[in-house]
Amino acid sequence: MQRTILIGTAAFLASTAIANADGVLNIYNWGNYTSPELIEQFTADTGIAVTITDFDSNDTALARVRQGGHGFDIVVPTHSVLPTWINEGLLMPLDPEIVTDRANIAPQWLNVDFDMGRQYTVPWQWGTTGIIVNTSIYGGDINTADIFLNPPAELDGRINVIPEMSDIMAIAAYAAGADSNCTADMDIWRQVRDTLMAAKPHWLALDYGTVDSYAAGDIAAGVYWNGASMRARLQNPDLAYGYPVTGYPVWMDNAAVLADAQNVENAMIFINYILQPQHAAMLSNFARYGNGIIGSGEFMDPAMATAPEIDIPEEFVAAGRFSAACPQDIQDIRTQIWTALLQ
Repeated sequence: MQRTILIGTAAFLASTAIANADGVLNIYNWGNYTSPELIEQFTADTGIAVTITDFDSNDTALARVRQGGHGFDIVVPTHSVLPTWINEGLLMPLDPEIVTDRANIAPQWLNVDFDMGRQYTVPWQWGTTGIIVNTSIYGGDINTADIFLNPPAELDGRINVIPEMSDIMAIAAYAAGADSNCTADMDIWRQVRDTLMAAKPHWLALDYGTVDSYAAGDIAAGVYWNGASMRARLQNPDLAYGYPVTGYPVWMDNAAVLADAQNVENAMIFINYILQPQHAAMLSNFARYGNGIIGSGEFMDPAMATAPEIDIPEEFVAAGRFSAACPQDIQDIRTQIWTALLQ
């Protein structure tokens, strides 16, 4: 029987016996991605003080945690890299005595192949990676990867590309004709390499913290995540989000407790806290992504239900592809291309 979803904060506190918790919690997360309102409420409810440290890519996060001595308790990796985190023993299984509300996870996000039965993780946010364009500068088709792979003259030198290898490699591979982000077709990867290297001189930057820059018109177009694109559009209505018809990534970021966490109980308490629909909605209302928690829609900004960045137009739904974790030989090829691109 499905667990009854707790709505009131008082009921939540009583059910989990966290009212007298104290101490600290250190979260390692993507930049500008954690709701300040949620953290303030969590601290008020539990007495646990929270510190947030930002990372800018899955590669950065994985490298930092592998080094050890980081002091983080919770990390938020994307689904496509989770098998690596789990296989390398970097994550701790969730404590069922504290993380009691996994039944609040929507069925499609529960028995997922990257963490079957959610033994290590819970959903944080899910979304897409597509194209953002300032339509006052460029009035052509925005539902194409050519915006950054073969930039129109109007956008030359005014394009930003997020520094996330898995997303950029996937979009470029799909544009080259791949049917998977992990294709074994070496001709595809040679084309991806050549296309990206030729396109880079026409870009302004590879940066991730650019919501305000898009809103101000400092950047005219780029590859961006849907929620961040919505945040920028709310400040500048000339911005529009496009879905490359050749294919675009669908992804989910997931919260997990690190194997060497120093504040394990507090971390588990936080994990269960974001499984409550009203708290998951705080994450979504801030970052503007879906969250995968049953009942959270009741607490979310109604504008998200019809936002073109969130509600994918029917004609582009089929082009969305849930990125897989690539075999090591394919991952090595992608890494070689990415390393050369960054030089």
